[in-house]
Amino acid sequence: MRRLQIVHLYPRDMNLYGDRGNVLALVRRAQWRGWDASVVEVEPGDTVAWGDADLAFIGGGEDRHQAWIAEDLSGRAREMTAALADGLPLLAVCGGFQLLGREYQAQDGRVMPGIGWFDAITRAGPRGRHVGNVVATAALPLDPPTLVGFENHAGETVLQPGQDPLARVRVGVGNNGRDGTEGAVAGHAVGTYLHGSLLPKNPHLADWLLAKAQMRRTGDERLEPLADDWEWAAHAERAAEPRR
Repeated sequence: MRRLQIVHLYPRDMNLYGDRGNVLALVRRAQWRGWDASVVEVEPGDTVAWGDADLAFIGGGEDRHQAWIAEDLSGRAREMTAALADGLPLLAVCGGFQLLGREYQAQDGRVMPGIGWFDAITRAGPRGRHVGNVVATAALPLDPPTLVGFENHAGETVLQPGQDPLARVRVGVGNNGRDGTEGAVAGHAVGTYLHGSLLPKNPHLADWLLAKAQMRRTGDERLEPLADDWEWAAHAERAAEPRR
């Protein structure tokens, strides 16, 4: 039986707007394929056996939570980036995405160092919060290429030269509302501002992460297809919403 271990980083403090649903979606889609899926929840100070991990997730959090999460995450930077360099798939949403970049400067001026996996810098923006539904076209080889989700963030992220975005925004703000980018991709790690939860409404992205997890262990990224009628109905409904 295929084994899947998901490392869920900081579920207590980094779990805004249904982010935990992404982990539930990954577990369920693995179980539907007959895999033995488990979740290891990691809080500040906990030890992580990265060699046993098949996939990782970190959600979004408020600034007051991000401050101490950033400190703990910096202590994991060497081992975590080594695992990512070895092909570990990861999904990072909103605050998690920011802390996997170079740094995040909060509204009060505090600068929180990131682990630098994504070549991106985030500043609290002057225009208030960006809230609403998002429709974007993925840069990943997804079929269809559309991604849908919900954003609620004040941070504005700028990707540095050479850093690939996850997608290009068609509806919504995305990273900063100026350059049309949404999220970032480096190796098999995906960063994004899309909450909602993201993966239940984007089963092709969930399967992209699962396929990379399987490939890392077996060399084969082919997955058995699933009957995703409900997931695609939710995706289509959100994708059809008019420009806000």
